[in-house]
Amino acid sequence: MDIVLRATVMFGLLYLLLRLLGKRELGQMTPFEFVMLVVMGDLIQQGVTHNDFSLTGAMLAISTFAFWALVLSWITYLFPRAKGLLDGEPRVVVRDGRLVEANLRRDRLTRSEIESEMRLAGIASLTSVEWAILEPQGKISFIKKDGGPSRQRDEEQSAT
Repeated sequence: MDIVLRATVMFGLLYLLLRLLGKRELGQMTPFEFVMLVVMGDLIQQGVTHNDFSLTGAMLAISTFAFWALVLSWITYLFPRAKGLLDGEPRVVVRDGRLVEANLRRDRLTRSEIESEMRLAGIASLTSVEWAILEPQGKISFIKKDGGPSRQRDEEQSAT
């Protein structure tokens, strides 16, 4: 039972830490951020299982993490108001061709990161962007001023 309690505490701590780290996809992480997540995984394992290296201890720890992940998933499904708190809200980072500095600061995004994502979406200039929205999953959605979808969206639709 001790493992279940430690796993629950570590799950809560990990959840809060990941929320504080912000909305970044794995592909957008710096090498340092990626290594930090791997190291955190090892440290969490040590904190959860302590000196218990048994198969039962590992199964209890993994099951506890899976249980809490499932609980959070059900909470966001059953209570839509909780979704914003647990999963985050989309945030506008570009409005009418201008960066929304307060939202960039809040998510620790730079102009060069936005411009890099624009280039990946086939958009050459910030002035051609009506809206850019940082989604809760870490992706940035772009809506061009002419109303046409971005190249990234076209490629995603043609792949399906």
